[in-house]
Amino acid sequence: MTEESDRIIDAQADDVHRDLAIDRDGTQQHTVQTISQSYPTTPEDLWEACTRADRLARWFSPVTGELRLGGRYQVEGNASGEVVACDPPRSFTVTWEFGGDSSRLTVRVEPAGERARLTIRHEHTGDAGSPFWAQFGPGATGVGWDLALLGLSLYLVAGQDRPTDPASFAQAEPARRFIRAASDRWGAASTRAGTPANDAAAAAARTTAFYLGEQAGG
Repeated sequence: MTEESDRIIDAQADDVHRDLAIDRDGTQQHTVQTISQSYPTTPEDLWEACTRADRLARWFSPVTGELRLGGRYQVEGNASGEVVACDPPRSFTVTWEFGGDSSRLTVRVEPAGERARLTIRHEHTGDAGSPFWAQFGPGATGVGWDLALLGLSLYLVAGQDRPTDPASFAQAEPARRFIRAASDRWGAASTRAGTPANDAAAAAARTTAFYLGEQAGG
């Protein structure tokens, strides 16, 4: 890492806005996680960074498939899904299918003064008694998106591509500090959304341990 990348990583947790809404209806729970950040670029450039396969591979992950309305995509080693809405250069919506589960992801790009803002909205409906949610809360998904936005910051600001060895990157102290901070912030968002504070804090601690490689995730 360089001094510039360390500076970006140390500032990242406070540069991101996070929100969480939880709606429980009987045995079902609907969650909406929102994460956003502004970047020193134009909306057109930010849109391309989020929709062109060659640029996604530089900060997010290799993505294959038909990146168009109605097409299906595959994120390497992660989710797949279908592009169900697209309004270039402003927004697109995809299904996010992983591990037999399906959720919905909307990505929005908009001007923010002399910068451009990226907002990711991740919606999921599932079992209100989900053991995975009880164990990790919103952090399992949230910290993952936090790390993606960090990758975008390093790419757009420092010209640094995603690490070839993400596990080693996560063990470097600046990244470890960031993971702890992001996980704590998702725990705080969970408390604001109505989760008992002790439960939210315990889930955040388990999320931190998982991302730092200190416990199994499942």
